[in-house]
Amino acid sequence: MAAKMKAAIFVEKGRIVLDDKPVPDIGPMDALVRITTTTICGTDVHILKGEYPVEKGLTIGHEPVGVIEKLGSEVKGFREGQRVIAGAITPSGWSHACLCGFCSQDGAGTKHGWKPMGGWRFGNTIDGCQAEYVRVPDAMTNLAPIADGISDEEVLMCPDIMSTGFAGAENGNIKIGDTVAVFAQGPIGLCATAGAKLMGATRIIAVDRVPERLKMARQLGADVTVDFSAQDPVAAIMELTDGRGVDVSIEALGLQATFEAALRVLRPGGTLSSLGVYSSDLRIPLDAFDAGLGEKSIRTALCPGGKERMRRMIEVIGSGRVDLKGLVTHRFTLDQIEDAYELFANQRDGVLKVAVTP
Repeated sequence: MAAKMKAAIFVEKGRIVLDDKPVPDIGPMDALVRITTTTICGTDVHILKGEYPVEKGLTIGHEPVGVIEKLGSEVKGFREGQRVIAGAITPSGWSHACLCGFCSQDGAGTKHGWKPMGGWRFGNTIDGCQAEYVRVPDAMTNLAPIADGISDEEVLMCPDIMSTGFAGAENGNIKIGDTVAVFAQGPIGLCATAGAKLMGATRIIAVDRVPERLKMARQLGADVTVDFSAQDPVAAIMELTDGRGVDVSIEALGLQATFEAALRVLRPGGTLSSLGVYSSDLRIPLDAFDAGLGEKSIRTALCPGGKERMRRMIEVIGSGRVDLKGLVTHRFTLDQIEDAYELFANQRDGVLKVAVTP
């Protein structure tokens, strides 16, 4: 009889439950990782609410920190017992998208076009990591060792939240001396704020309405905070920049209102870097887009993954230049995963991120 493990399983809209599943089998290029810490993402909440479709019976979760339990027969360069992370995006490394430098869009092209987000497999198209074990496909492309002296919680943001937030800053092509506005200071927005600071922005304006999140934004690099519940953020940012506008705006919520505000605060030729997951059609206002003549750019991003990306994220953590431990506000065991979802989905008790330990 196959060995069993506990796993958080999508049952139906509104229900993710803890149940038993077989420990995954692995192929020659895979690795079996024993999860030591994982977390819940906003995308998992979209799955819970039925806003993003996945197969019933799927194990949810895409942010694994753990220890290699077993290696496939063809995997080289790693050893059993080694502490590792894998990105939320697990590219094959050889697809057209990967070879073009867009690993997050990995997946086979068809006569109908590309499958969007094809590189996101954990908790989407294969079993994820809110479980005791996870199968990591294409292990040599996706596993990254954790350096000695770095804790699980220090690297917990690397697989998704940190990589995504930093991608928002990178897509904005931020330059030394730039002014940057970051709309929404949830975990991804906070990481975008930290990324903007690392890239050389010298004035970062963080927009949110939750005092604890605005305080955290200052800790991670924001110079000015704007409470959008107390003032119009567009008017406030234009006043702060003497009417010039910002060089880069980063949208990290996924709503029409924040997207439009991020567009309206751009200087001529500025860049809107969009990280939000949108659940309805977006409208681009004619005046904010200067009728298409304002030389503005709109860039979108999905979390970059793969071994090299994870190595870079771990290097940033190890250097001490960014400390994201403060994003973990609550801790649960895997047995408490349903309680963790209830807290996180309803954004109670000042939650930013939860750490889940099997």
